[in-house]
Amino acid sequence: MPNYDFNCPSCGGFTENRPMSLSAEPCDCPDCGTSSPRAFFTTPFFAMMDAATRAAIGTNERSSHAPKTSKSLGHGPGCGCCGAGVQKSKTLLRADGSKTFPAARPWMISH
Repeated sequence: MPNYDFNCPSCGGFTENRPMSLSAEPCDCPDCGTSSPRAFFTTPFFAMMDAATRAAIGTNERSSHAPKTSKSLGHGPGCGCCGAGVQKSKTLLRADGSKTFPAARPWMISH
């Protein structure tokens, strides 16, 4: 369970270990018993987090306003997905309108 900060109006701030489902609800002060609202005294402690998690959080923060798209990645003219190197279809159309795939597996029967 994570630790949450609360601010008692008479005693001051305190930290309580609570389930995440109760994170937004007020907590009773351990000294005087007064219902105290949640407060944010410290920032999340990223220094002890592993590097992969920190990198994932950073990526999510950067992409939250404008996610990356294939156009924003800057694929160049030699790119196989959007450049001049687009592959030609291997499908051959016969005069009667049927299709054939000569380079594909000839032993397979289509459905």
